Amino acid sequence: MLKEVSATRYITPLREGGSLPGLVEADDLGTYVMKFTGAGQGRKTLVAEVVCGELARRLGLRVPGLVAIGLDPVLGLGEPDQEVQELLKSSGGPNLGMDFLSRAIGFDALAHRVGAREAGRIVWFDALVNNVDRSWRNPNMLVRDGEVWLIDHGATMIWHHNWPGARASAAKPYNATDHALAPFGPDIASAAAELAPRVTEDLLAEVTAAVPDAWLRDEPGFGSPDELRRAYERPLLERASTIHERIQEGTR
Repeated sequence: MLKEVSATRYITPLREGGSLPGLVEADDLGTYVMKFTGAGQGRKTLVAEVVCGELARRLGLRVPGLVAIGLDPVLGLGEPDQEVQELLKSSGGPNLGMDFLSRAIGFDALAHRVGAREAGRIVWFDALVNNVDRSWRNPNMLVRDGEVWLIDHGATMIWHHNWPGARASAAKPYNATDHALAPFGPDIASAAAELAPRVTEDLLAEVTAAVPDAWLRDEPGFGSPDELRRAYERPLLERASTIHERIQEGTR
């Protein structure tokens, strides 16, 4: 399971994207970017963040540390912004926190170089989880001390929005023609050879176990959180061995 902390102070909203995340302090003295269960995208966005973030970490990619942040809605009472106040009031209980990467700046392909090996690992991973939100328009990567960090995995595993069609959806190719790292000649073949064998049933069970039960309950068609966890694991396990053969690459 994720480390559990409690929010002690809401600092400021981060007005990027549609989910209105916020910067918060917690009782472990950490500062986190917090994504809320009450946001319009719902709890599936948080599930995707956990599954993809924890999987990426175990595959050796750099992602911010994740925690479950308990939120008391009373923190919203003093917020002057009505939208923020309503979001805090509707998000009582566990929410998702990501380590705030101080000194990090947004990735810019014109300013930062990425080697073919690292680019290949990132593109292969994005293909595995079907990340449709890592384009040159919106890279969702940060650079700190010369190293690339991956963020914002809410728009992944789109098959979990329609479980009856999940298997067919997961079998589709991955379009990387618009990927932010396409210009760097990603070595996808070597990434697949390195990473695919590491995506095992045991690894995926470890990853999905990190998702709080509260975000998995009452899903139509599933009797328990653990049953839903297995449903998340199956498409990823099936994609891992062959997805490199179905990546449509962009111009280098």
